Amino acid sequence: MKKIVPKYSILYYILSGCKTSWLNILALSAYKKDYKEFRKLSLSTKQRFPLSWKNRLPCTTDKTMKTPFDSHYIYHPAWAARILAQTKPDLHIDISSTLHFCTILSAFVPVKFYDYRPANLVLSNLSSEKADLLNLPFESNSVVSISCMHTIEHIGLGRYGDPLDYDGDIKAINELIRVTKQGGDILFVVPVGQAKIMFNGQRIYSYEQVQEYFTNCTLLNFSLIPDNGPIINNADPSLVKEQTYGCGCFWFKKI
Repeated sequence: MKKIVPKYSILYYILSGCKTSWLNILALSAYKKDYKEFRKLSLSTKQRFPLSWKNRLPCTTDKTMKTPFDSHYIYHPAWAARILAQTKPDLHIDISSTLHFCTILSAFVPVKFYDYRPANLVLSNLSSEKADLLNLPFESNSVVSISCMHTIEHIGLGRYGDPLDYDGDIKAINELIRVTKQGGDILFVVPVGQAKIMFNGQRIYSYEQVQEYFTNCTLLNFSLIPDNGPIINNADPSLVKEQTYGCGCFWFKKI
């Protein structure tokens, strides 16, 4: 078929059994039209780059009115960074949060990043090591500033090769509390809404569950990234019950 029907032609997608829709077909038609027009432009000026159909890389879904983004993973690191801009710790410990957070934060605050599957990060002001959230490598009451964001909901579900443990998330939370110094800060982020386990992807927590798990801690700030819309700072906890897959951002201080 490849010798008869040119790859990335509309007929190719249909005959090869690819999942298509009229929107896909229209996008491919527009792509080919744009290529031909751009080819004409390249021939009418000094050619600075070789242009060949064999080097094509069709990107047919990016013509949108606004830039799309995952609200959870854009807003929650921004929320945490703003808190750390206030607290200005001499060292921040991050446990398995998104790599975008620790790498950018390390430009301003020394960061030690730990993960069950350590990342090969090479940047100044940043170290990356292996750690198990069920047995963190720190003395009790020793960490002044720590974050664990969009991570606890996975612990014990086996998704990342970790052992199955129904209460793995609570054990991990207890470890975060154990290692944090009195007066120290814990930045904690999990999915929130109607409590449930979506095996083996994640847990979703109620606001009350999170509050219950963080004994001996005072909540300084609760912010919510709702199902639809931007982050709500100092959110009304009652809004959590209205969410299917919200994102709860909790700033605790250990007492």
